[in-house]
Amino acid sequence: MGFVRELKSNIYSVGAIDWDRRLFDALISLPDGTSYNSYLVKGSEKIALIDAVDPTMIDVLIDNLDELKVKDIDYIVANHAEQDHSGGLPVLVEKYPNAKLVATPKCKDLLKELLLIPEEKIIAVQDGETISLGDKSLKFIYAPWVHWPETMFTFVEEDRVLFSCDCFGSHLATSDLFVEDEAAIYEPIKRYYAEIMMPFRSNVRKNLDKIKDLTIDIIAPSHGPAYNKPDFIISAYKEWSSDEVKNFVIVPYVSMHDSTKEMARYLVDALIRRNIPVKLFNLSNADIGKLAMDLVDAATIVVASPTVLVGPHPDAVCAVYLANALRPKVKFASIIGSYGWGSKMVETLKGMMTNLKVELIEPVVVKGFPKEEDYKALDKLADEIGKKHKEHNLI
Repeated sequence: MGFVRELKSNIYSVGAIDWDRRLFDALISLPDGTSYNSYLVKGSEKIALIDAVDPTMIDVLIDNLDELKVKDIDYIVANHAEQDHSGGLPVLVEKYPNAKLVATPKCKDLLKELLLIPEEKIIAVQDGETISLGDKSLKFIYAPWVHWPETMFTFVEEDRVLFSCDCFGSHLATSDLFVEDEAAIYEPIKRYYAEIMMPFRSNVRKNLDKIKDLTIDIIAPSHGPAYNKPDFIISAYKEWSSDEVKNFVIVPYVSMHDSTKEMARYLVDALIRRNIPVKLFNLSNADIGKLAMDLVDAATIVVASPTVLVGPHPDAVCAVYLANALRPKVKFASIIGSYGWGSKMVETLKGMMTNLKVELIEPVVVKGFPKEEDYKALDKLADEIGKKHKEHNLI
């Protein structure tokens, strides 16, 4: 589904809303659907299309262009080569044979490899280069690693509209052209940042610096609604990509015979008594997207796992693998859990945290169900977490 709407004079949203999609990349949950945003920019002399759509929605894009009576397109800008943005390009190239694709040199190579688009169809632009459409011009700003190496932004200088592709996006199917309720959009954009942008936090900061001197009226990303009050999303990204963490602990746990569950719940209560906010995640049924969102701000993560054949439970392995891949700014980590006859659970999980720049607080691992001395060890762990948070001025 899709329909045409005008962002500014002669700048139109022509993409598609995917109300039903619930999984992205066979990995990321989409509880609220998504959209594949494409934008048409009509200059006095030439026309440009900014990004395509997922190949499953190419008919919607074509219908929208037909509604605007677009007979020819001069430029099709590919800000990013991933297929949810570029997958419709082969159809567009066939329908508009005079169009030239515009991309970074790295994106050009990927479009040739991923979509088999002929080299002569693609113009490789340099960072800061401008193409004139007559009374409008497109300025191309390299934005590598948000979230692929070939990504760029496109800025319509005269209208002060920034087409940011994946950066600043949200997986949200909505009829709103612009963000209408900042409180309602906050969770979808934070989930999106956590799952897609957080691994490239330092690059996000660098690319925010590249646009800080631009006067921007509208940010139009490739997923979710656009922002006609862009300070909201820019401020959120500055906070999330900073090195600042909060007085907050997350405890993802899995338990087989309730020993680890008892330990996790006791630790959570101990942290609450020490005025340390905490969230418990049962990995057997947790929304991993929410876990990723809380990793954006948390100062500490404590993984709680039983022992399975000497190693950690597979659900705990998945959680630690996720955290390691997302590279959050978490400062401290620990491990708690239980075993029956032997365990190398701690060693295995520690070995999976290579990307986390954390200080490991002494783990607590018990044989069987926790006993009095084990509860004391958990209290000591809670005290140590509180001490570390105080040392970092979080409490």
